[in-house]
Amino acid sequence: MALCNNHSGKAYEAGCDEAGRGCLAGPVFAAAVILPADFYHADLNDSKQLTEKQRVTLRRIIEAEAISYAVAMLDAKEIDTYNILWASVRAMHKSLNKLKIRPDHVIVDGNKFIPYRKVPYDCIVRGDGIYTSIAAASVLAKTYRDDFMEKIHHKFPVYGWDSNKGYPTKAHRSAILQHGICYYHRKSFQLYPPSEQLILFNNTN
Repeated sequence: MALCNNHSGKAYEAGCDEAGRGCLAGPVFAAAVILPADFYHADLNDSKQLTEKQRVTLRRIIEAEAISYAVAMLDAKEIDTYNILWASVRAMHKSLNKLKIRPDHVIVDGNKFIPYRKVPYDCIVRGDGIYTSIAAASVLAKTYRDDFMEKIHHKFPVYGWDSNKGYPTKAHRSAILQHGICYYHRKSFQLYPPSEQLILFNNTN
């Protein structure tokens, strides 16, 4: 089923979504995208429903055809400060701030948001599978975050971030137990079983 192109009827409606809320390590990324009214691509959907190849292809198309788009992030320390929900919202605000065109309406995937500069907004549960601009934002947030995690994997290869992207896989948790944590880990998250002794990872460079 084709996604809907607009929710509010406003010309500059920005879709927002995030990536990385459930991870144990790395930033949370968010994107804001304003698409042309007639934008269409048969593959566009919630990024979690797409293959990596589809996401990479769609990212190029979205960046080429969007009226405006922006991506922003908050790091692990900021996530620990604000909690992951509100860090995600702050990352969305940062992405909206970076748009070249001020949106006249914002639609957000999920059910939580903080008003942005008095711009009207709507929260839409599973909106990344309903509206093109939110789906596009999910693709950008996901691909930019994946690129970041693959980059920092080379600093800390023991955690396997090139494959797990910081999510709580068995291999990732095992690596934390064996090697401890590094500064990319979210210390406010349950990183390891409470019964285990955590050894802080000393190499923070």
